Amino acid sequence: MKNILFCGDKKVFDGILSCMLSILMRTESREPFCFYIFTMDICVRQGMSQYMSIDRSQAEYLGQIAQSYHPENRVERVDVTKLYEREFKGCPNENAYCSPYTLLRLLADLLPCMPDKLLYLDVDILFRRDISLLYDIDVEDYEYAAARDHYGKYLVNPNYINAGVLLLNMRKIRETGLFEKARELIRHRKLVFADQSAIYRSTFRKKILPQRFNDQKFLHKHTVVRHFSRRLFYLPYPHTENIKQWQVGRMLSVFHYICFEDILQEYIFLKKAYERFGTGGFNEGDCRKS
Repeated sequence: MKNILFCGDKKVFDGILSCMLSILMRTESREPFCFYIFTMDICVRQGMSQYMSIDRSQAEYLGQIAQSYHPENRVERVDVTKLYEREFKGCPNENAYCSPYTLLRLLADLLPCMPDKLLYLDVDILFRRDISLLYDIDVEDYEYAAARDHYGKYLVNPNYINAGVLLLNMRKIRETGLFEKARELIRHRKLVFADQSAIYRSTFRKKILPQRFNDQKFLHKHTVVRHFSRRLFYLPYPHTENIKQWQVGRMLSVFHYICFEDILQEYIFLKKAYERFGTGGFNEGDCRKS
């Protein structure tokens, strides 16, 4: 079984749905998937009203879709609110440049149910090619495998990694205490890139992957993962934009990625069905697999 980890609140539903569809529609292997979703609900805290956990109905709908591709596929919603409050409540990185949900992956070693091999993915990702090309990479002697950060490799360090795609060896991480050390940094030091910097600074041994496993700026014929992270545009003047795959019209007008059209059409169809009918909106016979 291939084990995937997402983290987020109810607002990441579009990202998880589109990313999951890209995995299911581009994978040739019949090996089943388990999609873990770490979530939490801290909306009752002052200044945190926007942070609500992913709905159980959203997770159930994602599970129905996953099982339509393989009966053994499953989606596991994991509420880590108590762990988060214990480890990170009030820490200097709780209001970092990104949401506190990016910190949730650092809790994976505290959950005994997590498998030894785990692929963490940001939700703003689409797979162009079979996920097996990434997941089957051997990380037995490493804590994780990751590609370099497109901008960080110039601005921070040549081997500075982007933590949006992490092939995790949880057994090794527990041995070296990688996440434990990263949590300690998060609790006591304000970091520019929060969890990403904490992981990088706490690493004992990592495997650097080719950029095609986390292309953050371009799409090539050999690209396996296209990561729709914030990027710099030079025209009509230098500026940054943060265009996501679920902003379908905007994404297609800017990038013209016709290779993802079948995935995005399926995403739109299933998203509208959920909005109209909830979990009852999914009909396996209507799921247009390719």
